[in-house]
Amino acid sequence: MATSSSPSSATPSPRTDPLTLEVVELIGTVVARYYEEYEEAASEHSLTGAQARVLGLLSIEPMPMRRIAKKLKCEPSNITGIIDRLEARGLVERRPDPADRRVKLAAPTEEGVRVARGLRDSLNFAREPLAELSREERLSLRGLLRRMLGEGA
Repeated sequence: MATSSSPSSATPSPRTDPLTLEVVELIGTVVARYYEEYEEAASEHSLTGAQARVLGLLSIEPMPMRRIAKKLKCEPSNITGIIDRLEARGLVERRPDPADRRVKLAAPTEEGVRVARGLRDSLNFAREPLAELSREERLSLRGLLRRMLGEGA
């Protein structure tokens, strides 16, 4: 009688092997902890998480709302509402794009830059574990994450 390999005795596929499942679980835990801390930091500044993410993005460089929406993977109309609320608080202003005056850029005010810096400084979870890794380990992790996102090394 010939024995055939049953699906349960076959080698697990890469998507379901225990190591892959553990890595997926660990990534999920890291993301959840980061978002939890981010929401807490945002609320200390009376901001929603979405408002804090937009303000953080704008503190790097002013940009049109369509580009903010693309970076945050959401609808431009959502960004308009967030910018409106940040503008009402004096954290963001709209200004013409010097390269194309028909386009409006959202840009942080001085107070917005200060609040964004405070938010960044209060995010210990993202920094502390990474500080325990050597430069080479951080470079390796960055390369692996970029590769996972299809961005190359």
